[in-house]
Amino acid sequence: MAPPAVLMIGTGEYTTGFVSGAASTSDKKVGVVGLTLFDLRRRGKVSDLSMAGVSGQKFPAIRKHLQKNISEAYNGLDVSFKSFPSDDKSDPEAYKAAIDALPKGSAVTIFTPDSTHYDIAKYAIERDNHVLITKPATKLLSHHLELVSLAQKHNVFVYIEHHKRFDPAYADAKFRSRNLGDFNYFYSYMSQPKSQLATFKAWAGKESDISYYLNSHHVDICEWMVRDAGWRPASVRASASLGISEEVGCVKGTEDTITLLVDWVRSSDEKRATGIYTASWTAPMNAGVHSQQHFHYVASQGEVNVNQAKRGYDVVDENDHSGSSLKWYNPFYMRYAPDEEGNFNGQSGYGYVSFEKFIDGVTAVNEGRLSLEELDKRGLPTLKNTIMTTAILEAGRVSLDEAYRSVQIVGHGDKIELM
Repeated sequence: MAPPAVLMIGTGEYTTGFVSGAASTSDKKVGVVGLTLFDLRRRGKVSDLSMAGVSGQKFPAIRKHLQKNISEAYNGLDVSFKSFPSDDKSDPEAYKAAIDALPKGSAVTIFTPDSTHYDIAKYAIERDNHVLITKPATKLLSHHLELVSLAQKHNVFVYIEHHKRFDPAYADAKFRSRNLGDFNYFYSYMSQPKSQLATFKAWAGKESDISYYLNSHHVDICEWMVRDAGWRPASVRASASLGISEEVGCVKGTEDTITLLVDWVRSSDEKRATGIYTASWTAPMNAGVHSQQHFHYVASQGEVNVNQAKRGYDVVDENDHSGSSLKWYNPFYMRYAPDEEGNFNGQSGYGYVSFEKFIDGVTAVNEGRLSLEELDKRGLPTLKNTIMTTAILEAGRVSLDEAYRSVQIVGHGDKIELM
């Protein structure tokens, strides 16, 4: 069977590294999705590639950007793709024509504003395509559960791009936490500088918030770490700071930093644990690292501390005029240095691994080697395995919108509700 064709929906920073007419100023100057899939095509794991956005007028500049910064940097790597809409048109629903052009059993990646995930994923699933969605899966728990049902009906693999599960330190921490006794406390912090608000200006504070965008990482990691021991979230309360986002042009009411306080319970022995998850997109500029990211896990017989902002690797570059010559890079996520032959050499980066796991799952389902249930049992961030993460994130939004009240999460399996 031929490798799957892949459609990339969303043409911004994460897919192409191209933002506001130029290369991104973040750590994703050449993107993640496109580069990974171009290399997977070189390796024979995917076939035809296409890309869908809203404005076709951007595609000539995107192609030039990819040619210069990827093809010329990696031994002539093929960066060709079919684009939707055409270069002279603008169409917010161009993704529909792009999906309609795919053969059944193709794969679709969705890297678009949070509020659009559900509609795009539903359209793709109903046409028998496998889907990878950037986190969060959906903003609403009801939408997440509906997609679970649709994916089962159409026998397609739907996967949430929670790449931190493949970070070697985080994965090892999960493994070691199994022998540290009962879960007791979890604290996490993740941030990005306020310059990112310019990248997200089309939707920041209007259609989604920083908790959906960044807290989703560590909420998922915590739930993944403690689920097998019988722990489940019971209630969520949220708090937020305001002011900085508004000062840099976001709509009134846009939260700067959001903290979720989650009560975890285990019904078998009535034990309780506390989780605190904080995310900010107004961190100071020129801090040397694009994203602060760390967590502290405490159990009855031990603890784990992981700080992935500073990995014992720093570079001072006087030619970097972004504001700070001291940088803490993260080649463990995306390794952009070429190999000895000049080819892309980042296949071991956990950002790359996350996509390859999805493509391997798609191929296995298409060939009848694995069922959706078997993929769920492997602990991958499938749609079914991330229900509780969506429940916590939506509960946090409800708490903020309803005078910081405590929101209860009730039910089990795919019968979860917020109250």
